[in-house]
Amino acid sequence: MTARTRADLAAAERIVVKVGSSSISGEAAWRIPVIVGGLAEAHARGAEVVLVSSGAIASGIPFLDLDARPTDLATQQAAAAVGQNVLVYRYQQALQPHGIVAGQVLLTTGDLEGQTSRSNARRALDRLLGLRVLPIVNENDTVATQEIRFGDNDRLAALVAQLIGADALVLLSDVDCLYTKPPSDPSAQPIDVIRIGDDTSGVEFGASVVNGVGTGGAATKASAARLAAASGIGALVTKAELVSRALAGEEIGTWFEPASTAPPANA
Repeated sequence: MTARTRADLAAAERIVVKVGSSSISGEAAWRIPVIVGGLAEAHARGAEVVLVSSGAIASGIPFLDLDARPTDLATQQAAAAVGQNVLVYRYQQALQPHGIVAGQVLLTTGDLEGQTSRSNARRALDRLLGLRVLPIVNENDTVATQEIRFGDNDRLAALVAQLIGADALVLLSDVDCLYTKPPSDPSAQPIDVIRIGDDTSGVEFGASVVNGVGTGGAATKASAARLAAASGIGALVTKAELVSRALAGEEIGTWFEPASTAPPANA
């Protein structure tokens, strides 16, 4: 059932959830069991859930004795190769008490551009979901280069939601919702709903940022949510710790209302 409102998330049958590096890496790793708990609740009611998770590079940095996020491509790729294994292991450990098995799916832009590879990716995800596995999707940072990257995993999550015909997209952040200005600004106001066609030219979502562990920001989430909404998939932006409440359909976060008619999906 396509989620037309936040309340519909409680009955959505296929959901894509995205979480960024800053929400789960380093001292924030405690959120992994919290996020998994919310996903497990949706899984238990019969929903099919796909998790798009950043964090491979950030998870690999400590194992390579690096003091900060590497700036050269080769070291980033090496950190991703080490960190992806660590990241999925942490998720599987958190999923184990819930009796859920994780499946790793790494994608590049080419996987979603060509008709054959796109169909292969969709078939693999469909089968994993049919087997009640929780796919954990990430960009294949070990082989991706700047020229062939998705740009950020918020966009990847929106594209995956389109690929599998998801009923809803939930983008998890470090803040409870989107604001008219950076949350640190005293004049910032929370944004409840953004509808198709709404003029947000005067809204300062905040620029995309590159911090110590990852890339992203409110602007990238708004862009990805708009992409999903334009294709008929409702999207919610909210705080990572609130994922359980979000998937239960509570009135939290910023809701991007989906278009009434979606353009035909690519084969």
